[in-house]
Amino acid sequence: MNPKAILFLPFILTFSLFGCDSGADSPRGFSLPQGDAVNGEKVFTSYKCLACHKLEGFIYDSSNKEMEPPIQLGGTATRVKTYADLVTSIINPSHNIARSYSLNVTEPDGTSKMLVFNDVMTVTELVDLVTFLQGQYEVQPHEYTHYGQYHFN
Repeated sequence: MNPKAILFLPFILTFSLFGCDSGADSPRGFSLPQGDAVNGEKVFTSYKCLACHKLEGFIYDSSNKEMEPPIQLGGTATRVKTYADLVTSIINPSHNIARSYSLNVTEPDGTSKMLVFNDVMTVTELVDLVTFLQGQYEVQPHEYTHYGQYHFN
């Protein structure tokens, strides 16, 4: 490698890192306080989340259903449901809709049918709900085989 290029490498890396920052819209520095899972469970039931969702250990109220089939929450997942994933799913439900759900959970314009609670739910309730929901997921990593990766020519 060219010795001059090595001298500029730290500057290039520094500018690359700052180039990823979105300025005023950057999520850097954003943090919510610690939530309370017990209170989050109360929020989950009081906002009638079971009208559209099902969660192990809770009875799906079919008389009050608004989504059929209900959207599963919790259970095993192959990746961690991060705090940010769950917060975003609640405050901006149209942000990322799973393809497997897209037909029965979206409006004709492609937005989520999920009620937006931003003007109803307090930040404390949101934090508690997310803390409760995060505890409902269990990560089950992919099982790798001894066959290795497939290579297509």
